[in-house]
Amino acid sequence: MKNTVGISASGLPGPKSRELMQLREQNVARGISCSLPVFASEAQGALVEDVDGNVLIDFAGGIGVVNFGHCNPAVVEAVKKQVDRYMHTCFMVVGYEPYIRVAEKLNQIVPGNFPKKSALFNSGAEAVENAVKLSRRYTQKTGIVALESAFHGRTLMTMTLTSKVKPYKFGFGPFAPEVYKIPSPYCYRCRFNLSYPSCDLQCARYLEHFFAYECPSESVAAVIAEPVQGEGGFIVPPKDYFKVLHEICRNHGILLIIDEVQSGFYRTGYRFAAEYFEVEPDLMTMAKSIAGGLPLSAVTGRAEVMDAAGPGEIGGTYGGNPVACAAALAIMDLMEKEDFAAVAQKAGEYIHNRLLKLQEEFECIGDVRGLGPMQAIELVKDRSTKEPDAAKAKAIIARCHAAGLIVLSAGVLGNVIRILVPVTAPQEHLEQGLDILEKAVREEQRGN
Repeated sequence: MKNTVGISASGLPGPKSRELMQLREQNVARGISCSLPVFASEAQGALVEDVDGNVLIDFAGGIGVVNFGHCNPAVVEAVKKQVDRYMHTCFMVVGYEPYIRVAEKLNQIVPGNFPKKSALFNSGAEAVENAVKLSRRYTQKTGIVALESAFHGRTLMTMTLTSKVKPYKFGFGPFAPEVYKIPSPYCYRCRFNLSYPSCDLQCARYLEHFFAYECPSESVAAVIAEPVQGEGGFIVPPKDYFKVLHEICRNHGILLIIDEVQSGFYRTGYRFAAEYFEVEPDLMTMAKSIAGGLPLSAVTGRAEVMDAAGPGEIGGTYGGNPVACAAALAIMDLMEKEDFAAVAQKAGEYIHNRLLKLQEEFECIGDVRGLGPMQAIELVKDRSTKEPDAAKAKAIIARCHAAGLIVLSAGVLGNVIRILVPVTAPQEHLEQGLDILEKAVREEQRGN
C-alpha cells in the first residue's frame, strides 16, 4: 500500500466508497453505525488506504484493537501458519495447544501474586458476562456494582452495566436485574463538587454509603470497573482510587473485576493499566488488542474463582478460536521481546504535551487527560461552567476526517475526542495526525 498520507482532489468519500456506501445502505442494518463513509482496501501500521487510493492516519485503531499496528508482520505470519493447520475444532470438543498456551501466558502476565486460571471467549462483552457469572457462582451473591460513565458492552448484562444511555440503551429495556451504579472518579466533573486530593476519594468511599442506603454488601458479588474509562470519556482516576475501592471490597467479601478490554496491552503505557494503579484484581477481562485484530477475549483471575463453575457451565462454540490464539501468542511473544512500555509512554508524553499546548490556545478545550497514549480532550462552551459542547466535538471530528485523520468521539455527553493511535506508530504519523487535529480545532474555533 501507499506510505504517504494524502486525500485526492475529489475528497472523501471517493467514487468507489460512495458506491459501496449506497450498497451498504441497501443491505446492512441501519443500527450498525458508520463513523466515516470510506471503505478500507489495505492497512499497515498506523495507516489505512481506502478503495479510492486515499491514505488516512488511523487515530482510532479499530477502537483500540490494533495497539501494535495494522497487519503486524508477526501476527500475520502466525495466522497464516495456523490457517494451514486447522481453523476450528471447538476447544470443548477437541482441544488444541494454542488455547492452553494463551491461558498459560495470561496467567503469568496478569497482575496478582496468587494462582490464576483463564478462560477464552470472542468479545469483550462475552468476557464481562462470564466474569459476572463466575463472580456470582463463587460468592453465591447476585448484586453487581458498576460505575457511572462505564462501558462494558452491548449484550443484555453488559448493556445494563453500561451508563451511556444513547445510543447504547435507549429503547432496549428492560435490563438485567441486580445491577447498581455508583459515581465514577470523574475529577473534571466531580459528583461531590470536591477536588483531589482534599476530597479523600469520596467517589471510592461512597461504596460504603451505597451499602447502607441502596444494597447491603451481603448481597453484592462484585464491583466492576475500567481502570481508565474508555467510551465514558477516557476518565483517569487518581492513582490511589483503586487501592481504596479494593480495600472496601475485601472488607466486605466482594470481588473486584477490572475491565481492561480497551486499556490493556500497552494502551496506557503499561501492559495493563492495573499495574499503574498497583491493584491486583480478583478477575480481569481482556479483548481488543489481545490478538492484533482477530476476535478473542479472556477472563483471567484467582484460580478458586475461575474454578467455581463446573464443566460445561461456561464456554462457547468459537471461544478461543485457534487462529485467534495463534495471533495472541504472537502478540505476547512480541511483548516479551520488545520494550513497548517505553515506546508507548514516549508516545503518550508527546501526544499529551501537544494537546496541552492546544488547550492553552483555545478556551473550547476544557480538559486534557489520559494515561500513556490513551489521551483525550473534552470540549466545552465555557470553561467556568464546563457546559459540554458535543456539536463542536462533532464538527472538529468531521474536519479531521476530511483532512485524512480517523478519530472518534467519546464521553457520556458526546463532547470528548479520543486518541487510540497504535502505540507503535512512527513519530511522523503522530506528528501528522496531531497537526491535522490542531488545524481542525483552530479552523472550527475561528469559523474558517
